[in-house]
Amino acid sequence: MGEEKDRVLELQKKIMEDLDFGEELSDEQLKDLISKYLLEKEKKYSFSLQQRKQMGKEIFDSFRKLDILQDFIDDEEITEIMVNGEDAIFVEKQGRISKTNLRFESKEKLLQVIHQIVSQCNRSVNESTPIVDARLKQGARVNVVLNPIALNGPILTIRKFSSKPITMKKLVELEAVSEEAVDFLRKAVTAKYNIIISGGTGSGKTTFLNALSQYIPGDERIITIEDSAELQIIGIENLISMETRNANMEGGNQITIRDLIKTSLRMRPDRIIVGEVRGEEAGDMIGSAMNCGHDGSMSSAHANSAADMLLRLENMILMSAALPVEAIRRQIASGVDIIIHLGRMRDKSRKVLEISEIKGMEKEKIVLNPLFKFRETSEKKSKKVEGKLERVGRLIHIYKMETAGVEPPF
Repeated sequence: MGEEKDRVLELQKKIMEDLDFGEELSDEQLKDLISKYLLEKEKKYSFSLQQRKQMGKEIFDSFRKLDILQDFIDDEEITEIMVNGEDAIFVEKQGRISKTNLRFESKEKLLQVIHQIVSQCNRSVNESTPIVDARLKQGARVNVVLNPIALNGPILTIRKFSSKPITMKKLVELEAVSEEAVDFLRKAVTAKYNIIISGGTGSGKTTFLNALSQYIPGDERIITIEDSAELQIIGIENLISMETRNANMEGGNQITIRDLIKTSLRMRPDRIIVGEVRGEEAGDMIGSAMNCGHDGSMSSAHANSAADMLLRLENMILMSAALPVEAIRRQIASGVDIIIHLGRMRDKSRKVLEISEIKGMEKEKIVLNPLFKFRETSEKKSKKVEGKLERVGRLIHIYKMETAGVEPPF
């Protein structure tokens, strides 16, 4: 194994020496050049046709793709790739994290891969700006942390998404949500209820937001706003996707989610979808979008429950405006209609744990009306989580459904 790796490195260096960097080679030209060198070296190393094919792929990946990470990118069962410096690579497959036996040949090679990724998104990462979010062409989310922030070397984390958006039908098959809840959510999206999806890291918020967006009528004008473009909105022709931009080397020209929300309001959207709110932009999302004529808007955010989501929204809005707490709560109660809370269970499955309607204000507090709650039927010590998302309440605010000509589900 070590000898074969050395051969690959030797051939890489040889090809690098002979490449004319003044001329842009196509992928096919590069593949032809690699094949030429492998044929020249075949007698010297006596490797088989299968070895030559594998070595050719590795060399090509090192030039045009993500080097030793490319096989993990191509493996649809792998959902997360975690690189902790050049010596340690972990992957998540079917919900389980394991360490691989691969390593980068050097820190420089890992940095080369990192710069290749971020440059594709017109972003940069270095010691002065050691943290960056980016994405791959396939839509995977990328986070990079470099020295001096990362003490154990360059850290690269890649969150992959399915090449085909997961539908609600598939989520029902996976027992992530019930058919009755899906019927309600379909009607809520059609009737333009404003929806927030909450949950922890890896609970499936982006996946669920994608699935939910499939119920948006195809004749609407939709604007999506994200830090790194991940949403896969299908069936909408009049779709605009916008992505933030980091500050340049001088600290200027930054474009934030707040900037994008403000400009989106002048673009005549029917709905605004913000991939995730993390801070001050929550005030713009709720105050300027959901409360100002853009019903049917959606977003996601980190929280531990539907009730906790209300506190998170309150705190995030406080970051952007010195408003009385009661005024912020009234803004949230007026703007947000439905909160969907997701969770990742002990068996690594992802499920909808709660769907609640915001009932309104009572004694200066926001009151939730739970509509669906997940009830576990398996033993707490059981490895596999079994249960059902059951309806526990009735929808109170049916005005939007009646206005849209949608029959209330219950």
